[in-house]
Amino acid sequence: MASYNMTWLSYPSKAFTSPEEIEDVIASQNIISRFMHCYITFFVPTGLIAGTCILIVFVKNYLQHKVIENLDLLLLHFTISNIIMILLSFTVITRPDYLTVTHLACNVLSFFFNYGYFNSQYVFILTLLILLLKRFPPRTALCKTTQRPILGVGIVLTYTFCLSLAEAVLVGTDNYHLETDCQLDPLFARPEYEIVKFTFGFGIPLFLQVLCFIVLLAKEAPADSPALGQHICTYPAVYVISTTMFICRLFYNIMILFRATLKLQKSTGTTKNELVMNIAEIVLFCESCASLVFILCLHKPCKDEILKVIQTCRRKTTASNHLEIPETTAPHESRSQ
Repeated sequence: MASYNMTWLSYPSKAFTSPEEIEDVIASQNIISRFMHCYITFFVPTGLIAGTCILIVFVKNYLQHKVIENLDLLLLHFTISNIIMILLSFTVITRPDYLTVTHLACNVLSFFFNYGYFNSQYVFILTLLILLLKRFPPRTALCKTTQRPILGVGIVLTYTFCLSLAEAVLVGTDNYHLETDCQLDPLFARPEYEIVKFTFGFGIPLFLQVLCFIVLLAKEAPADSPALGQHICTYPAVYVISTTMFICRLFYNIMILFRATLKLQKSTGTTKNELVMNIAEIVLFCESCASLVFILCLHKPCKDEILKVIQTCRRKTTASNHLEIPETTAPHESRSQ
């Protein structure tokens, strides 16, 4: 890996020469600027509000009952990981330009971004496993995982920390004091960075996710287990998020692999390649926001709490509209008396 020298890399939008390329750059920057403004205006506030409400609901339920359900614990972890992703997404505010920081600072930002990215992916796989074992009660050592999900969370945290650290190494420490144009997936990272991220951040999780769904659909459940349709309707948030994550992360990881291919070919790509990579990055952040909204609106404890708040507001509004108005005697009645 030390043989790779990535200092020759630069963004196509920073190295245009002909008038035609200038027009392409302007058009590309207009598009990415609109995507960025749409994301910052609509998705970020919605995602942060939803994430904050989820945290309040889970903390409130824990303080009331002094216990937290296994699924709620995993979704709490998933929520925190996605909030971290949303906060780090503020680096796109400078688009169509890039954040200008040192190589070291860019590597640190990339580390925390990958930590949130891997965390959300693997804790979601653990969530699917918990739901699978709810339908098919385990008779093996997996019982320990279902009965003590904190153990599974600890394993996920340790594993994703090691993956993020490995990615930080692949970004490299050369020229750490020099300033650079920074993305959360640094352009100056070695090609192995994208390959490892695709393999461990999408390929392996996708295989595990598909395996869970195959078992869920193909295996015959015990007689006392609820029907498949009822099981899915009981946990709609998880299955909706699963679909959303697959679609958004597929697009993002395709572009990650494409970038690695360009690096191996000693090419910087075109302005359109850069544009699509920027869009894929923002789509990934949109998925984090959407996932939090789905948890808030579809997960039963959160949904019930929202309904309680709405009902309380309606009662207060109804009560204020039915305040008794003091009766007054009409003028003609007082004269007739």
